[in-house]
Amino acid sequence: MNVALPTPADTDRLGRQLAQALAVHAQGAVVTLAGELGAGKTALARATIQALGHTGPVVSPSYTLIEPYDLPGRRLHHLDLYRLGDPEELEFLGIRDICIEADLVLVEWADRGAGFLPAPDIDITLEYRGEGRSAHLQAHSAAGRRVVATLYEFRSRT
Repeated sequence: MNVALPTPADTDRLGRQLAQALAVHAQGAVVTLAGELGAGKTALARATIQALGHTGPVVSPSYTLIEPYDLPGRRLHHLDLYRLGDPEELEFLGIRDICIEADLVLVEWADRGAGFLPAPDIDITLEYRGEGRSAHLQAHSAAGRRVVATLYEFRSRT
């Protein structure tokens, strides 16, 4: 599924819709966010986390690598692996303590954690498109397919 994101408000809208679809179709899910620096990965994660019910600030986990959020009825882990020196470092950060059956996981720069991250349910790749951005969503599980199908329905209504 491809989504045009001509403005930052469109990225926020996709994040809110992603949150709605995840809330309905995936108690636990792994969503990877790929793209160049500045392509909107953290902005999309922030909009999703806020739409899932987090009321405080959403900080980029660029330095901490993992930021946990206690949300109504679930826990979310936002990972930014850009500064990860070696994928094995995820073991020391407690990656095995994340319950992927019950927790939502948003991972920026997932390729840097290859071999230590759980398989993604959805990959989202953000790219520059002229003055704006675009997002390509690819599902890899039944839950991921339900989420992407719901996003498609949301997008086709507007």
